[in-house]
Amino acid sequence: MSWTALLVNPQGIDSIYQGSPPRLDGVHVHEVGLSREGPSLRVRFDLPEYPASAPPKWQLQGFNTVQVELCFGGLRSVEIDGFSVRPVGDISLSDDGGIRVFISSDEVSVRAVADTAYVEKVTAYLADR
Repeated sequence: MSWTALLVNPQGIDSIYQGSPPRLDGVHVHEVGLSREGPSLRVRFDLPEYPASAPPKWQLQGFNTVQVELCFGGLRSVEIDGFSVRPVGDISLSDDGGIRVFISSDEVSVRAVADTAYVEKVTAYLADR
């Protein structure tokens, strides 16, 4: 089962990747944020693969990286350990009586449980590689 099956609104990502989104291994995590509204956890990261058939607008602009912002609403628990200015790690999502998210890298680990997970935003940009 793809990680997008756990999202309330997977359509955008599934469309961009034609039903086969990349695994969440080796992602560049840009931001992890907490909000008392919801309460919620927001995670912004780059997907490890660019889609073979990117939207024409992205192709015209020469983009090479897809960035996703996921929001986990109805946050029940969260643990954050460590910090890094350039964390690259793995993200796993599972459903076990709540949406569980686990982010692990050599420097950072984030564990959380929430009621829902949804895509807040999908963008693309030209990253220096």
